[in-house]
Amino acid sequence: MNNNPQHFDVIVVGAGIVGLAHAWMALRRGLRVAVIDRDHRCVGASIRNFGFVTVTGQRAGDTWRRALRSRNLWAELAPQAGIPVVHRGLWVVAQRALALDVLAEFAGTEMGAACELHLGSQWGGLAPALRSEGTAGAMYSPHELRVESRSAIPRLAAWLQEQGVHFVWGQEVLAIEGDVVHGSQWQWRAERVVVCPGTELNGVARRLLPDHALKLTRLQMLRVRPEAGFQLGAAVMSDLSLVRYHGYADLVNAAPLLAQLQDECGQSLDDGIHLIAVQSEDGTLVVGDSHHPHDSPEPFASEAVDRRILHHLREVVELAECEVIERWTGVYPTGHSSDCLIEKPAPHLRLVMVTSGTGASTAFGIAEEVFNTW
Repeated sequence: MNNNPQHFDVIVVGAGIVGLAHAWMALRRGLRVAVIDRDHRCVGASIRNFGFVTVTGQRAGDTWRRALRSRNLWAELAPQAGIPVVHRGLWVVAQRALALDVLAEFAGTEMGAACELHLGSQWGGLAPALRSEGTAGAMYSPHELRVESRSAIPRLAAWLQEQGVHFVWGQEVLAIEGDVVHGSQWQWRAERVVVCPGTELNGVARRLLPDHALKLTRLQMLRVRPEAGFQLGAAVMSDLSLVRYHGYADLVNAAPLLAQLQDECGQSLDDGIHLIAVQSEDGTLVVGDSHHPHDSPEPFASEAVDRRILHHLREVVELAECEVIERWTGVYPTGHSSDCLIEKPAPHLRLVMVTSGTGASTAFGIAEEVFNTW
């Protein structure tokens, strides 16, 4: 153990997107920052998602506001850090008339500003990669952007290091006592400490968490290769998303749609499936996802669930070919009444955890808020 620990203005525990967002916000304020992570590189939940910065459909209030701010901060950061924005925008396809009712109600809210509602199937010319025939309509949102999370998160960490943030990899933080952060081999001192544990609900985070009944939700995702030259153009969602994303699901017209979906595709609802499809620079599509909560999720993916996800993809996207080239599972914490948990165990200490799977979409807005009010 080092007898003369390094001293920083801010130490961030955890190098997922939430931790990196806090490191950036501290750096923007001219503070000396260190990030400590138990892994040797970015391999956690933050690289196992869509890289989809979702604004439209987020829960009304804080989550939507944070997502809108995060989108703007992503747009500012990405060119500085050399992170490509792969595509922008979102199409939500209404396969059923009741789904169009939800979209029409949403378009009339504050959150629907700048979104374009299209009735019937004539919108197909605007999105030729999507199946418009027989649909009730669609909504286009200009607010979203997408990065490749598998490369963007490590690149963000590398850029922060280039800007002067000190990274300590492969060190688990075991305890925080006053201004001293104790690692498995070393210790450090800081005026302020932000613990961003991600999916690690035990360890040092357990001591700082009040009695929250948090679980981990496991998701399944796939990467598929479409035919050569296929261009999706924007992210895609469909009817199942309208009963899962709270910005839609909390609307009055969502209840009749949910009843219809329970009758027509109840197993997909039981598996927590809702369609999201995005495209990567190499032309492949990242597709998902399902949701199964458990205290300790098993790592084994279900082929039946993957088949259902691909079925919903083909319902909405025009694909002549659809070769699965990768499959994986991810986890994120759930079980809190809001989408984000911000605890203040001591004046110099914060614990920040996104509990809704919206880290990529809201982390920058959350981190800015934490430092603005600290």
